[in-house]
Amino acid sequence: MLRYKVIEIFTSEGERWKGRPLYSAVVEHVRDLRIPARCIVTKGIEGCYENGEIATERLEVLSYHFPVRIAIIAPAVDIDSIVASLGEMVSDGIIAVRDMEVVAHKTTGLPMPRNTRVREVMTPDPRWVRTDTALSEVARLLLSSDFTGLPVVDEKNRPVGVIAQGDLIYKADLPMRLGLLAASEQAKIDEIITGLDPRKALEIMTRPAITIEQDKLVTEAVALMVTKKVKRLPVVDQSGRLVGNISRVDIFRTIAAVCPDWPAFQEKNIAVVGLRYVSDIMRRDIHTVFLDTPIEEVIAVIDCNDIQRVCVVDGQGFFKGLISDRDLLFAFSDLHPGIWDFFASKLPFGERGKRHKELMDRLRMKTASEVMNTEIVTVREDTSTEEAIRIMVEKALKRLPVLDSEGRFKGMISRETLLKTIFHSD
Repeated sequence: MLRYKVIEIFTSEGERWKGRPLYSAVVEHVRDLRIPARCIVTKGIEGCYENGEIATERLEVLSYHFPVRIAIIAPAVDIDSIVASLGEMVSDGIIAVRDMEVVAHKTTGLPMPRNTRVREVMTPDPRWVRTDTALSEVARLLLSSDFTGLPVVDEKNRPVGVIAQGDLIYKADLPMRLGLLAASEQAKIDEIITGLDPRKALEIMTRPAITIEQDKLVTEAVALMVTKKVKRLPVVDQSGRLVGNISRVDIFRTIAAVCPDWPAFQEKNIAVVGLRYVSDIMRRDIHTVFLDTPIEEVIAVIDCNDIQRVCVVDGQGFFKGLISDRDLLFAFSDLHPGIWDFFASKLPFGERGKRHKELMDRLRMKTASEVMNTEIVTVREDTSTEEAIRIMVEKALKRLPVLDSEGRFKGMISRETLLKTIFHSD
């Protein structure tokens, strides 16, 4: 459920604010806040007040100052500031606040309320490192997290750069990606981290830090992510100090929370129109291998194309499973200790093969069907993009294989593709 609250003002139609009807002034005030809130004014047909006055249409002499109810539905994060301003405007009436369970909040053309601010979506109080933090500490912090980048801040807690997995790999000799390293034995992890470049975060970070202010719209954050090709943005306050972090996952969680359950609608034969489907946005140029492809060739495909996974299909193109570098590490770590060093090496694939001849002989004896992971979540071509986002958030997935109605592999969708599509419609 979304964290929303309702503000209710019980007053009368005769109340004024700066010479205008109070209800009109409140509606205009809420509109000018430019927040994802909705406001409704209803007029009662009968009522009474604390002083004993009665308003009723049954007697003409008493048909004045009818009761008015103003309801404002807004994200919980905005409620305190709204109530504070309403307290000045309402001179005669009752202001009440209560929780509301919102199961969906959509606006035409966007998968979330149009005026949603970064501060409503971001992860507050994010992890960060100082400019003088040792790279070994940076690596350990990232290994214990579910993200691959950290803001680097100065003595005033202002972001001056970002240090990410790529910086550690290409500038500090980290031999493999963090996800693969985390799957290794603790002794290996300690050996790698201890042997990292002795420099500090300041020396290898990517600068300047691409940040966004907390009061900017989420759509602006998305545009910045897409333009700058980054996965996350440090969020700052008006003085430039770090207050949060907004990532693609934060945005997708919000979308998943506010979107209706489209499959449930369709099961009940409720017509759903205006949806975009994964078939419209999926990548079709995805590398695949066959069930009988030797593991040696699978590793070559992963290594030479700088990817982390390949899909496995049969001779008719039916999807059978997926192989990631992590699957390979687990599959062969018990059979041959050299597999860890094989993946950790930065030598070209052919040169690595020469140095690990015994391992390569073992790899030629195994096929994709023996190593692939068959417990893979997939979606069909006719799945809506919003439903795909819900699945990715629920299952903590970065990518989803796309199949046709018969189970043939058609392509792949990723977080990046979804983000570009849902906020940048043609």
